[in-house]
Amino acid sequence: MSAKILVVDDDKAHLSMLETMLKGWGYAVAGVEDGADAIDKVKERPFDAVLMDVRMAKVGGIEALSRIKDYNPAIPIVIMTAYSSVDTAVEAMKLGAYDYLTKPLNFDELKMTLERSLDHMTLLKENRSLRERISEDASLTNIIGAGKPMKELVDMVKTVASTEATILISGESGTGKELFAKAIHANSNRKEAPLVTVNCAALTDTLLESELFGHEKGAFTGADRKRDGRFMRADGGSLFLDEVGEIPMPMQAKLLRAIQEREIQRVGSDKVLKVDVRIIAATNRDLLAEVGKGTFREDLYYRLNVVNLWIPPLKERGEDVPLLATFFLKRFSELNRKPIKGFTPMAMDVLVKYDWPGNVRELENAVERAVIMAPGEYVSEKDLPPALTRHFEEVCGAPGGRHRVGGKSLQEIEKVAIAETLAQTGGNKSETAKLLGITRTTLDNKIKKYGVDVTK
Repeated sequence: MSAKILVVDDDKAHLSMLETMLKGWGYAVAGVEDGADAIDKVKERPFDAVLMDVRMAKVGGIEALSRIKDYNPAIPIVIMTAYSSVDTAVEAMKLGAYDYLTKPLNFDELKMTLERSLDHMTLLKENRSLRERISEDASLTNIIGAGKPMKELVDMVKTVASTEATILISGESGTGKELFAKAIHANSNRKEAPLVTVNCAALTDTLLESELFGHEKGAFTGADRKRDGRFMRADGGSLFLDEVGEIPMPMQAKLLRAIQEREIQRVGSDKVLKVDVRIIAATNRDLLAEVGKGTFREDLYYRLNVVNLWIPPLKERGEDVPLLATFFLKRFSELNRKPIKGFTPMAMDVLVKYDWPGNVRELENAVERAVIMAPGEYVSEKDLPPALTRHFEEVCGAPGGRHRVGGKSLQEIEKVAIAETLAQTGGNKSETAKLLGITRTTLDNKIKKYGVDVTK
């Protein structure tokens, strides 16, 4: 689509000439003869740039510039003046003019100035669009994954975030459940209010009740003042109940009532307080199995499990390991001020073949250690935690090419292949090299390297 230019000039002949020239350059052009008309035109329809004279009968270019900028600060305005006055130019630039040109116009300069102003406008639009996308996808940028499971999860987050549904996030420890909770809140209608987190596994029954609902002064030993709980602090926002499966049975009944009724009572008080909170819970337990064992209330389970997000373990997301490892490498390189460029191929191979029982958290720790230990610009397998390299040796053989197949290293297999082919050809090295698909020189080097007996 052609860029739309508004030309403002009270000299009819000059205005007509500019309109014809700009149309010839491929622009969509509208022309007016006064600053007042220019202001009206800008309010009527969007323009990508304005080319405007300074001296006009009713409303001059400087006044029109000021009023147009008040209405639309982003639009680039190029001022034309027959008076190469430094004062006029400075005033125009202070008011937000993109540039100014002196009459008689240099048409090459005019064309270049317009192109630059339009590029500037395009960049502003792209930046605004990017900021809007970042705002919409806040925290989703921290959810890294190229595979189908993670893409489906991100799509699910986008779908449910704007609703008021209670969310249960399940998955092994270290899979990133809190990241998803933050993403849900950041993309919800409650994002301007706080996301308050409670680690349910870290608190005793009594302390958890106080943390969730608050307490009155003197409610128990050490309660020297009245205190709001996490429900009240999250009022209008979201409450993230991390490791909700660890809540003791007596507290589960109180939590259920708070979620159902959106009402709480501080410890030591009979007063009922209304709260407006969206619940996001997370667990590494199979809560339905816990219901079957009688350790988790069935009614609470169904109250929490309106929408379930299951985060797969990292061992089922092998394609995401390089992305995550590179993300953590960049973060820890910057944090530790080390100019590390990446991983060696062998180091990445070790990372990809590990099964990551500690999930993303273990990978993050492994990369942090490797960054600290790496002496050069690349992380090698020697910089990784020993557990990773030991696992790699057990599965593939020692790093550095000594992979094992059927109990033999690749070097041992290659040596046997050369010896058997030599025997097959009666010791003819040229024929042996041809059969093995290598050059005669390469064959000689390997015979020497492996100590192959060519006399047999």
